[in-house]
Amino acid sequence: MTTETGPQLGAWTVRGTDRDEYPDVLSVVMEALLAPEEAEQALAQRRPFADAQGYDRILVATDHTHQIIGTTRSLPLDMTLPGGIRRVAGVTGVGVWPTHRRRGVLTALMRRQLADLRAAGESYAALWASEGSIYGRFGYGPTTTEIEAGIDTAHAELRANTPRDRELTVQLARPTDVRTDLETIFARAAQKELGRFRRDPSWWDRILRDLPEQRGGQGPLRAVLVHNAHGPVGYALYRTLKKWETTGSRSELVVQEIIATTATAHVALYEHLFSRDLITRVVFDHLPHDTPLLWLLADRQRLARTLFESLWLRLVDVPTALSERTYATPFDVRLEVSDRYAPWNAGRWHVEADTEGARVQATDQACDLSLDVSHLGAAYLGQKPLLGALRAGLVIEHTPGTVARLDTALHRPDPAFCGMVF
Repeated sequence: MTTETGPQLGAWTVRGTDRDEYPDVLSVVMEALLAPEEAEQALAQRRPFADAQGYDRILVATDHTHQIIGTTRSLPLDMTLPGGIRRVAGVTGVGVWPTHRRRGVLTALMRRQLADLRAAGESYAALWASEGSIYGRFGYGPTTTEIEAGIDTAHAELRANTPRDRELTVQLARPTDVRTDLETIFARAAQKELGRFRRDPSWWDRILRDLPEQRGGQGPLRAVLVHNAHGPVGYALYRTLKKWETTGSRSELVVQEIIATTATAHVALYEHLFSRDLITRVVFDHLPHDTPLLWLLADRQRLARTLFESLWLRLVDVPTALSERTYATPFDVRLEVSDRYAPWNAGRWHVEADTEGARVQATDQACDLSLDVSHLGAAYLGQKPLLGALRAGLVIEHTPGTVARLDTALHRPDPAFCGMVF
């Protein structure tokens, strides 16, 4: 149990919690994140998922009256990283009661969480940041860029040379009726795609739950599946939003998730989405940076795109994380890492790496590069080069050419994609 003191607060305690306190935990999180409903309304929906995931990874901060004033949680995710599938702490449910902000409560929670993760042998943490200005100071770096997109169906023509397989079958169904096929397709994709994490039954329960109050005015959740002779090869989950104007339908189709394991399955899914009667616009909540749709459209400029930072990564144990990673080219570099909230990472590290992994040891020799742990986290998945941070003066290159060599070694041609807020 950790006691922290903050200005104008007196003292607070950071500790674990249990199922009985979960309603109070949820109240803090929902108030902090401006949730549209009361915690009591959300409890029935969220309790089953919380029960399945457990309460032992939730931390709370309480004040001198024993009121919960802050909370954070980590979910045990098995995520595909460079080098293989690793346990990643999915940080979520972070919030501080509005009257106790800016007093160090969140700092105390983050510091304790990192120490607990390290003690449990977990080397990575990841999150989706509600405010980008918050998490950089705790060592998280924005490592993944995703796309939110939309296109009018009148302009959604695919290229003339688009590959098609006339033997594929397309099925529209209620997701719960085809859940096994959805799970099969996703598991195949998640095995290969950086940033994806495995979904246990509780995750699928959460994704496919389709109560009217969850729809936000949209229609029920639907699944479109594509099969070949060997089984399911792709699916999309979507809802429709009915809109009428004096000139006729202006209805939208909102895609929650689209996954395919073959190129022709991608095509079959897009052709279904773009050809639904009465639909005049298709919106995609999450697409990877290298989405095949950009290459399949006859006029890709018609796809309105908004780029956003999605997954933020934090190296909880720097030497372990660097040693487990695979690299595009060999390199030998000495790094000086600063880490305010995980002091066991701070110091100088000699990294000798090849395409199979790395050997990382503490060193007292002069370093080639000085950087904060957040910049290592941002670069770790191979999509965010360190060169930008160097040009901004945020990392210091003591040996010319070090950043170029490190960026080359860290690079991955397949951009990471998570596709789901956790």
